[in-house]
Amino acid sequence: MGLFAKIKAALTKTKDAIAYKINKLFTGGVLTDEFFDELEMILLSSDIGAETTERLLDELREAVDKKHIRTTEPVKAELKRIMAEILDENEIPAYEYPMVIMVVGVNGVGKTTAIGKLAHRFKKAGKSVTIAAADTFRAAASDQLTVWAERAGVRIVKHAEGADPGAVVYDAVQSAKSRGADVLLIDTAGRLHNKKNLMEELKKITRIIEREAERMTLYNFIVLDATTGQNAIAQVDVFNEAIDIDGIILTKLDGTAKGGVVLGIANELQVPVVYIGVGEGIDDLEDFSSKQFVDAIIE
Repeated sequence: MGLFAKIKAALTKTKDAIAYKINKLFTGGVLTDEFFDELEMILLSSDIGAETTERLLDELREAVDKKHIRTTEPVKAELKRIMAEILDENEIPAYEYPMVIMVVGVNGVGKTTAIGKLAHRFKKAGKSVTIAAADTFRAAASDQLTVWAERAGVRIVKHAEGADPGAVVYDAVQSAKSRGADVLLIDTAGRLHNKKNLMEELKKITRIIEREAERMTLYNFIVLDATTGQNAIAQVDVFNEAIDIDGIILTKLDGTAKGGVVLGIANELQVPVVYIGVGEGIDDLEDFSSKQFVDAIIE
């Protein structure tokens, strides 16, 4: 299956949720206020969010007036263009090797799986990879990560359950430096029941990386579960209190009709979606493409 076909298949539920309504709305006819009212309801129902929906409609009306569009059919192309522009506003960071990617996110979003798939991607690209199992609080977290490390064929640094996450990161940085690793991927705890402790832990890990891996570029990625829709945006706000989020890995996109949240994330958070999960396989983590995303949900 080709790349676009995989992304299109992953977005089937999102597309099915809005495509019929969109296509019916855009099929021939004169533009009216009722058209924009109905389009607003369709966009809101796809989890794009109120703020982003309002922006889309405002810019769409402006384009319609400027280009003297009087029928509904040409409006679809304008809507797709505006959506793509919103998604492209936040530049995806260009990697500088050697580098550290610290991966954060609440429990249950697919963080461990995402790290395993990232390790596989980098290894396949010819990079040497080390994984740090710094989530020492969740039972069996390091065991699950070890399985992914073995599948990807990369090294893993881990301590006993309950160990100091900072110590794991310190040892992983030293190991990555001594072996000349191109990429160090750091798993972190995702518990939010004690937010203050979690935030302090992330700050501590960041200090260790900045001090011990001064020649490695640090990127902070947050893993979000697409099935949570608008709740994903609130999660970014929480982690942004402790660290600056550089990019988003959006998982479980193939299992939800709420894929429109990608637009809300881009517009409200000014953080780029870097990767999307499009399936369960080790190869099912793809680079995010605004054009492919928009083309997949609105034909």
